[in-house]
Amino acid sequence: MPDSADKPVLDYDALMEVVRRRRSVRKFEEGKTVGRETLLQIAEAGRWAPSGANTQPWDFIIVDDPAVKEQVFDVFMRQSLRLFDDAKGFPHVRKSYMANTVAIFVVVADPRWEVCYPQATTPEMEDEYNANNEYIYLASVGAAIQNLQLAVTAVGLTSAWLSGGGEATTNRELSEVLGYPPFMEAIGTMPVGYPEKDVSFRYRRPIEQVVHWNGYQGEQYRSQELIDFYEQRLRPFAMYRNSERIEDWDDAEEKLGDWMDAFTGPVSNPGGKLPVDGEE
Repeated sequence: MPDSADKPVLDYDALMEVVRRRRSVRKFEEGKTVGRETLLQIAEAGRWAPSGANTQPWDFIIVDDPAVKEQVFDVFMRQSLRLFDDAKGFPHVRKSYMANTVAIFVVVADPRWEVCYPQATTPEMEDEYNANNEYIYLASVGAAIQNLQLAVTAVGLTSAWLSGGGEATTNRELSEVLGYPPFMEAIGTMPVGYPEKDVSFRYRRPIEQVVHWNGYQGEQYRSQELIDFYEQRLRPFAMYRNSERIEDWDDAEEKLGDWMDAFTGPVSNPGGKLPVDGEE
């Protein structure tokens, strides 16, 4: 790292320790509390997230009142039941763990700010720019949520990122409880608490598979067959098992079979063949 007398010394290793220890945890200790000063420290990190056109299209509703937490908890219990009944095969967990949270962060996003992003001047380009503006908006809010989660970890707490608030029914119920306009969107809800036990790392792709130097490498492409295998067979294990490396699972060969190298090595697409236009 370059030396400079005019700049503070930044610690990459400390940053990576926080990044690696950030974990979606769904078991919190009972009977714990945390002061608003700590909760504001977490919010301050979210405030500094990057956003398209510096729109900062978010608000953070911090729920620390037990009665309001109970109402939010009830909303997500109903959402969990709908997920069980109406979502195809998603390996969800019951939201009962939310009862032990010290606070709940609800990240409410305002899509009206998309008007500040590049707008088309011809009808032919309208769909293209509108679609990209949605990406800018969602990426901006995602950056704020990531900052919040890292700050949660840095102050010794843990959290989970619940996306169900973005579902229309859940968002409508949350807006009734928390009072925000229903056109705004609860894209991220983060129950925060003290972890019931030490948390380990979750599966991550090898760095050699993720990084492409000076152009996209076909051998690192993930085929539709690989995605189908993950969705149909591997997803519930990769989501919840406490191991960064799949090859360390006791039953790795049984679970992955012929897909072992594609998930554990530098090459996920031997031969490097890429789909042509119209294919996936």
